[in-house]
Amino acid sequence: MYYDYPLYRPPSEAYSLILQVTLGCSHNACTFCSMYKTKKYTQKSWAEIQGLINEAALKYPRASRIFLADGNVLAMPTDILSDTLKMLYQRFPGLDRISCYGGPHDALKKTPDELIDLKNNGLDLVYMGIESGSDIILQKVKKGVSAQKMIEAGRKIMASGLSLSATIITGLGGRKLWEEHAIETARVVSAINPTYLGSLTLMLEEGTPILRSIDSGELTLLTPAEILREIKLMVERLELENCTYRSNHASNYFHLAGVLNRDKASMLQLIEKYLEQPQLKAKHEDFRSL
Repeated sequence: MYYDYPLYRPPSEAYSLILQVTLGCSHNACTFCSMYKTKKYTQKSWAEIQGLINEAALKYPRASRIFLADGNVLAMPTDILSDTLKMLYQRFPGLDRISCYGGPHDALKKTPDELIDLKNNGLDLVYMGIESGSDIILQKVKKGVSAQKMIEAGRKIMASGLSLSATIITGLGGRKLWEEHAIETARVVSAINPTYLGSLTLMLEEGTPILRSIDSGELTLLTPAEILREIKLMVERLELENCTYRSNHASNYFHLAGVLNRDKASMLQLIEKYLEQPQLKAKHEDFRSL
């Protein structure tokens, strides 16, 4: 299979067949992100997608999971994406899950019927970056939507019957806004009640605009212990029902997992244990990555 690099996928798609039906990200303006800065967002034609699927079916006929790349595949026209889903299930008889990235602005552009149509044609899971629930932070990082619009996008996806895997970025507000980041993120996530919630930790990549905030002193990075305090405050404020939480991304200093709110007490106890001696538990900076 030919891929246009760089190529990204969520940690849970490690064993999925990746099909690049788009290139780049339809938003591509977030100040913290370096993922698709070398690409202009383009959508492959239906003829190109058909050829891609046929090639993949010959090489990997037993694929059971497929992740549609690149960023924000949900921005594709609904009819083409639906035809893609239908053809995938025709060509891969053992297929049991198809997933993709979806930006909040792209979810908002879809009608409820369009999202239901995608669900009915075989899309199972959408990964959406919430990043923060703070309007101040969302504006600073140029996410492109307000906290309220983020809630609307997440609820819209969930209402269609699709599973939603939401991500947040700890440390994104820096030392000045860590409490606001934790509290408001918990509010937005609770209002959405996603199927899955994953946390990443802010990393500074060369060429990203957020570096200017560091250089100017506007943003001061949190220490691993401060990241834990931020997570602790967020978890305390989360009100979720049967949401699977993971911090298994390579950018994180610590690993946490549980089902919220069921496991909230045990997660908070583990965080307290980490805080007692964080220097013994935190992942070394050299081993963090995106």
